[in-house]
Amino acid sequence: MKVKNKHIEFNEPSITKNEYDYIKDALNNKHLSASGIFTKKCNNLFEKKLGVKKSILTSSCTHALEAASFLININPKDEVIVPSFTFVSTANAFAIRGAKPVFIDIREDTLNMDEKLLKNLITENTKAIIPVHYAGVGCEMDVILKIARENNLIVIEDNAHGLFGKYNDKYLGTFGTFSTQSFHETKNISCGEGGALFLNDENYIKRAEIIMDKGTNRKQFSKNKVDKYSWVDFGSSFRLSDLNAAFLFGQLENLKQIQKKRKVIWHKYYTLLENWALKNDVKLPVVPRNCSSSYHIFHIIMPTKSLRNKLIIWLKTNNINSVFHYTPLHNSAMSINNGWDNYNCPVSTKVSERIIRLPMFYMLKIQDVQNVTKIILDFTF
Repeated sequence: MKVKNKHIEFNEPSITKNEYDYIKDALNNKHLSASGIFTKKCNNLFEKKLGVKKSILTSSCTHALEAASFLININPKDEVIVPSFTFVSTANAFAIRGAKPVFIDIREDTLNMDEKLLKNLITENTKAIIPVHYAGVGCEMDVILKIARENNLIVIEDNAHGLFGKYNDKYLGTFGTFSTQSFHETKNISCGEGGALFLNDENYIKRAEIIMDKGTNRKQFSKNKVDKYSWVDFGSSFRLSDLNAAFLFGQLENLKQIQKKRKVIWHKYYTLLENWALKNDVKLPVVPRNCSSSYHIFHIIMPTKSLRNKLIIWLKTNNINSVFHYTPLHNSAMSINNGWDNYNCPVSTKVSERIIRLPMFYMLKIQDVQNVTKIILDFTF
C-alpha cells in the first residue's frame, strides 16, 4: 500500500511566541480601536529601524495606497504608471479617484517593472510612478527616481512584498515619497489583515494624519492643538485596531528569527532545484547583487503554460498546495471595459501563464521543503 504524502499548505499564518500575550494585554488595556499602546510601539519600531519620517498603521496595504492617492490629490485625467503584473490594488487605489492606470511591462529576471520602458510611457498627464518590489527583490530605484525627478513625478513604492529587503544597502520602502506595506496573513510579518503607510517627506505628515482620521483634525485635538475637531479634508477610516497591532508587535519582536528561517527555506529550495531547473529550461528567482531579498516568495517559471498547469496538478495529487500568481491587469476585464488595454506587456502575460509559487512560510519545516522538491524532481516533462 502506497504511503500518502503529508499535506503541505501553500501558506500558514506565522505565530511566534508573544502574540497571545500581547492580545491579552490589549484586551486588559481596554483600548481596542486605533492609536493605542501597541500601535505606537509598532510605529516607533518602524521609524527607528527604517529611518522613515512617519509610520502610520492602516487596516490594509490597499487602504495605505488609497490614502497615498488622497495625499497626492489624484484627479480624473491624471495618469499613474503601474506594472501590469501586480495585485489589483496597485492600480485600483488610483483608478477609484478617476486616474488612468498606465501599464508597464516587467523585466524577465526580477519580474519588477522594466525601468527601460518608463520614459516612453510618460505624458503631460503622468502624476506618479508605482514600483512594486516583486517577491521582496528591489526595483531599479536609482533609475526610477532619476526619471521621476527629471519629470517632476511622485514615486510611491508598493512594498507589500519587500519589507526589510534592501536595494543598494538601503531598505525598500524608504526611497519614494511614500511607501505602502502589507501585513496580510500571507506576508512575512502579519497580523491577519493590516498594512502601513510610510512617509519619507515630513511635509505630508500633518495632512496624512487628517486623511487617516476620516478627514478630521482629530489628531490635533488629541494633542490639545485645537479646542474641538471637525471635518477639514477628504479622508476615510484607514487606521488599524490596536488588537491587530498587538499581534503585529509580537511578530516584529521576532523579526530576526522569522527572516532567518525564510532565508534558509528560500536557499534550500534554490539549492535542491538548481540543477533540475537548468536541465529542464525552468527559471528560478533572480536576486541582483545590489539587492537583499526579503524572502517573501519562492517561485519557479516553467517553459510553457501547459507544463505549469500539469506541475500544479502533480503537486496537488501529492498533497502539496502550490499556486500561480497575478493575471495581468493590462488585459483584464476592468481594463478592457475602461479602454486601458492598449498596452503591450508580453513578459507579464508570459510569466503569468508559467509561474508557480511554492509553499513558503515561517513554520514550514526543512523536511517539508525536501519533500516538496522531491515531488518536483519526480515530475515528468
